[in-house]
Amino acid sequence: MDKEKLQIYETKMNKSLDALQNEYASIRAGRANPHVLDKLKVDYYGSPTPIQQVGNISVPEARMIVIQPWEKSLLKAIEKAILTSDLGINPTNDGSVIRLVFPELTEERRKELAKDVKKKGEATKVAIRNIRRDANDAFKKMEKADEISEDDLKEAEEKIQKLTDKMVAEVDKAVENKTKEIMTV
Repeated sequence: MDKEKLQIYETKMNKSLDALQNEYASIRAGRANPHVLDKLKVDYYGSPTPIQQVGNISVPEARMIVIQPWEKSLLKAIEKAILTSDLGINPTNDGSVIRLVFPELTEERRKELAKDVKKKGEATKVAIRNIRRDANDAFKKMEKADEISEDDLKEAEEKIQKLTDKMVAEVDKAVENKTKEIMTV
């Protein structure tokens, strides 16, 4: 059986899982996590640049992020990027650094976030199952065209199913971990 063919689908499934992990990193759970800034870009001399590339980001305490730009002229641009984002946090600018203080999440908001986490997990599982279907279709076409034997087809389908099961279990684990993180007060 052609390992390269299976590798293609495994790579696609891993990309789906990575995309989910990145989504989860940007969901704030009441604690300061510098990854919530990952998607924010600042206008740096006319080009949109990630905040991490224009300053130093630190987490001095559990619910605060401090952004210290390398150039003071960027303070306003960073502040604007945070205000126009969907973070829902008002930055405080003291002239040299920007502080983001994360409020405690309400029980209702935690449940909402947990529901969102579950929904994103389900969407990722659907994506993984679609990749499995594409793989099975591709292997069936190869068998029809006499490129592989019936036994090879069965073996390929078994391997792709095992891979799918493994990936779905990874998604479930990611959902569980993120939900636990959100619900922990």
